[in-house]
Amino acid sequence: MTEAPVSENGRVALVTGAARGIGLGIAAWLVSEGWQVVLADIDRARGAKVAKALGESAWFLTLDVSVEADVIQCVAQILGQFGRLDGLVCNAAIADPHNKPLESLDLQQWNRVMAVNLTGPMLLAKHCAPYLRTHSGSIVNLTSTRAHQSQPDTEAYVASKGGLLALTHALAISLGPQVRVNAVSPGWIDARAPSVRRAEPLTEADHAQHPVGRAGCVEDVASMVAWLLSRNAGFVTGQEFVVDGGMSRKMIYEE
Repeated sequence: MTEAPVSENGRVALVTGAARGIGLGIAAWLVSEGWQVVLADIDRARGAKVAKALGESAWFLTLDVSVEADVIQCVAQILGQFGRLDGLVCNAAIADPHNKPLESLDLQQWNRVMAVNLTGPMLLAKHCAPYLRTHSGSIVNLTSTRAHQSQPDTEAYVASKGGLLALTHALAISLGPQVRVNAVSPGWIDARAPSVRRAEPLTEADHAQHPVGRAGCVEDVASMVAWLLSRNAGFVTGQEFVVDGGMSRKMIYEE
């Protein structure tokens, strides 16, 4: 018989980039575990719609994580509404890993990726930390297996995720022992909308190349994030958890 998870009822979590994909999956999972979840995203219309669909335990705020004034206002609204903050999930990112070839890479594009993917989590940690300390809270940063391996023309994204991985263990040391900080690095996660997945399913080869026999889904990531936020992970901080079906351990050579 599987032991029931520790109840997290009454706790409040902020999930950024929560209007779709992995962020939405994390928010939905936390709601199912009894959390009050604040979904934050730059997409106001979609964010408000999905938060309403999740029910009374979900609340939406518009947020550009790269703007410090917006982060400050977001945290103030959460404290005003709920009076506490127990968990922070930094998922918002410019997710397309590909950019122009290095010789043509626009500095403005590089800076925007860094601002959202790396500076954003720093700003959120900075302004959430005092309230997370009060309740022995936790931070989970969504990094990527691309922090360790690359394809051509992915410099901005890869550098931002590598930096976020390093920021994770730096924060763990600075904010401990009151606040734990960990990272989850997804591999191939099919985070498309259900209608798109049905219309354009992945191929058997897409699934078979993974040592576990399938590509990932948002629930694979969400369940790991939920565990790291929970008190069951109380002895875990400064760590990276790779959720990629074993692909980063698979030796691949062209034949």
